[in-house]
Amino acid sequence: MSEIKLEKLDDNRWLLPRSGGMKVPGVIYANEKIHQLLKSDESTRQVANVAHLPGIVNYSLAMPDIHWGYGFPIGGVAAFDLAAGIVSPGGVGYDINCGCRLVGTKLALADVQERIQDLTTALYKHIPSGVGSTGQVKLSGKDQKKVLEEGSKWAVKAGFGSLDDLEATEDGGAIEGADPDQVSARALERGKQQLGTLGSGNHFLEIEVVQEIFDEAAAEAFGLHKGQIVIMIHSGSRGLGYQICDDYLALMVKHAPETGIELPDRQLACAYLNSQRGRNYLAAMACGANYAWANRQLLMHRTREIFEKTLRMAPRELGMRLVYDVCHNIAKIESFNIGGSMKKLCVHRKGATRAYPAGHEAVPARYRAVGQPVLIPGDMGSGSYVLVGQPKAMEETFGSACHGAGRVMSRTQATKASRGRSISRELAEQGVLVMAGSRGTLSEEMPEAYKNLHDVVQVMHDAGIAKKVARLKALSCIKG
Repeated sequence: MSEIKLEKLDDNRWLLPRSGGMKVPGVIYANEKIHQLLKSDESTRQVANVAHLPGIVNYSLAMPDIHWGYGFPIGGVAAFDLAAGIVSPGGVGYDINCGCRLVGTKLALADVQERIQDLTTALYKHIPSGVGSTGQVKLSGKDQKKVLEEGSKWAVKAGFGSLDDLEATEDGGAIEGADPDQVSARALERGKQQLGTLGSGNHFLEIEVVQEIFDEAAAEAFGLHKGQIVIMIHSGSRGLGYQICDDYLALMVKHAPETGIELPDRQLACAYLNSQRGRNYLAAMACGANYAWANRQLLMHRTREIFEKTLRMAPRELGMRLVYDVCHNIAKIESFNIGGSMKKLCVHRKGATRAYPAGHEAVPARYRAVGQPVLIPGDMGSGSYVLVGQPKAMEETFGSACHGAGRVMSRTQATKASRGRSISRELAEQGVLVMAGSRGTLSEEMPEAYKNLHDVVQVMHDAGIAKKVARLKALSCIKG
């Protein structure tokens, strides 16, 4: 149980006052209901721990999906000065660039209602999922290097998509500065056969329908309308990203005494951004991020092929197109107004997503008049939300919003709580068809294991960080 006392700033924000070795205060985005949940875990302590790190700017932040993570809380956001600050693998996470991709279609609910079972079965059969799954694309050493350097661009050049997909992907589907020489042989080996695979745990592919529109102008800009069929893909950098994180955490723990940084938790092992070790990690992390973008690009391409074949539709009839792809679990060099002048910072978003407003040059031209799409998936029964970034995000959260509902149960707790139940049958009764590699996955990911998605999203909306655009209802879900 956390003993940290939070002070209420307003209906959606709580202050964690500076104390001890904290260099800045903490701010947690939460309504009263979510605040009560925080009393039963230690994630607020992690917000305080992050505030001890050198070069942290303004606040140690947490989004309303906050829960316990490795080092940083999941839902944690922190920005660091490039000259005096650090980069921490625990502030990025093990699944580098775990992210979401929303895909629109020309289909209406009536077009697929009788074919959901066929589509879901075909997706489950032909899209590799689960622990250790391997994809259809086997990479040579030369090709893998190009994937790590080019990300989605490599996939498009290889015939898995179009140039339009790159425009609708954060950072065009590739971070600059990726250096495969900073990735271990073990990580490279783990990534060779996993491109185009969904993975396990909370990763999924869902067929959804647009259930409600909140902002007509933004929805029109994003190409969304009520009753439309869309697909949400949630996956990341697979074993390659995990190994990169593991390798650099071990390295930074080993060399921690050399930095002179006093850490309240060894899981916050880090390196100064201007050190060789810090630069090497960022170069390796970029490789993991680029691999994840290529992975989601292949997953989308395969999904398109499966829809076309199952529904016997031509590409033009199906009209499948990428609405947007956002990444979570990342550290990026970005510019913000700090004290009246623009300053480059290294922003860690762990279980958080970018939420840039209208007019920002990083927002795709097609969306710049309204702002960046923000994709917030929920548990298997809740569907998802589409939001749009707001100017206040640039003032308060370094252009960041939450990335999902956020767990309230550990996987072990969820497994115990679901004993004797059929999660798939319960979801079917709610109108959601689920196919998974094991009953264990469904138990760990059962809806009650997560916060109420609507509460989490409403906090972001009411706080003015990201505005609700559309609510999506899940029709079917495949998991590893």
